[in-house]
Amino acid sequence: MLIRVRQVYRQASRNGIFVRLLNRLNLQAPPPCGQHLQWHLNPLKPGGTYHLNVIFTMSSTVPSIQKAALIESPGNDARIVIRSDISVGNPGENEVLVKLDFTGLCGSEIRALSGWGPYNPIVGHEGVGTVVKLGKGVDAGLLNKRVGVKWLYSACGTCTICKRGYPNNCPKQLNTGKHVPGTLQEYMIADTRYVTEIPDELPGEVAAPLLCAGLTMAGAVSKLKGYAEKGDWVVISGSGGGLGHLGVQIASRLNGLRVIAVDTGEPRRKLSLGSGAEHFIDFLTENVEERVKEITGEGASAVLVVTGSQEAFIQAPSLVRNMGIIVTIGLPRNDFNLPLSATICSARSLTVTGVAVGTEEQMKDLLQHALDGTIVPEVKVLEFEELFAVCKKAPPEQDPLAIPPSLLLEKGILLPL
Repeated sequence: MLIRVRQVYRQASRNGIFVRLLNRLNLQAPPPCGQHLQWHLNPLKPGGTYHLNVIFTMSSTVPSIQKAALIESPGNDARIVIRSDISVGNPGENEVLVKLDFTGLCGSEIRALSGWGPYNPIVGHEGVGTVVKLGKGVDAGLLNKRVGVKWLYSACGTCTICKRGYPNNCPKQLNTGKHVPGTLQEYMIADTRYVTEIPDELPGEVAAPLLCAGLTMAGAVSKLKGYAEKGDWVVISGSGGGLGHLGVQIASRLNGLRVIAVDTGEPRRKLSLGSGAEHFIDFLTENVEERVKEITGEGASAVLVVTGSQEAFIQAPSLVRNMGIIVTIGLPRNDFNLPLSATICSARSLTVTGVAVGTEEQMKDLLQHALDGTIVPEVKVLEFEELFAVCKKAPPEQDPLAIPPSLLLEKGILLPL
């Protein structure tokens, strides 16, 4: 049926698609994609339903090139270069293109800058953004969804570890910013099977630090099951950093553990105690072992070593009680080995374990706790152009960046206070 158009105007829908609306027609909500589609139109006057082919056009097209931060010459001569000529990828099967709003800067990025191991020139693995393009086989409902891109880019899905529900420990996993380009760019390709949907109510600057720091500490605290019960003492070494202060919150607020925070300096003391620690020990001015024994009587049930400082790893066995657990989280130099003898482990029945990141179930729980205000990451805004200067100030074996800050690609970088 031919419909005479008296007036045509454009109206922006919530999903960013401009739709041509015909005046005096009551139109249903547009489909969430930019295609030539058949659309049902209900006239104001009685008489049934008309069918009209309507062409939808995107309000903003995806560019072919973008801005990104690249690491050049990793090592002593390393630098970070912000370029505006990086190609935007095209999503393949089970993939989406994400337009990033926020991303984080983690300790592994400092390692990449220092040349400690192979990384992609575009690092970063704490990205929050919006899906703007779908690859083959992807559910159309993901278009325009807010998602988070994490360290785990993909896993094999077939090994015994994946089948048990721990793809974060898959030996064949690919990692964002290491095996594939990371989140320090405006657009990135992501595997839909491993992205996390971000609640609309949760600000991106809150969600981004949780994708690595928060998830890592959630995984670390979960390792304490069977070793530390509600009301038991745990030591968190590196408590005033981005990982550490979230670990204090998760341990104390979500698990009822009593936290002894170990770090240095007044800002980190305030952050540690404000996050829920009952005691703060400054490792530069106090004897950590004596203070822990004074507080606990026999040593802590668990020690979480968050910092990459070698001294913190060396000290950990002296802080934990017999039958206790040491969880290694921080990343010292690759050639550093734990100075813990098999005899000591056997005689004291100690357990030593490590953690990279947590599970997707833990991720969803963490976002919900952030949504209700129980978990609150601390961040500070700096300019994007300061990225290189900030990274160069950070020794890779330490935690001076307070893992992880978050970065707003066009406006600034968010660092913990």
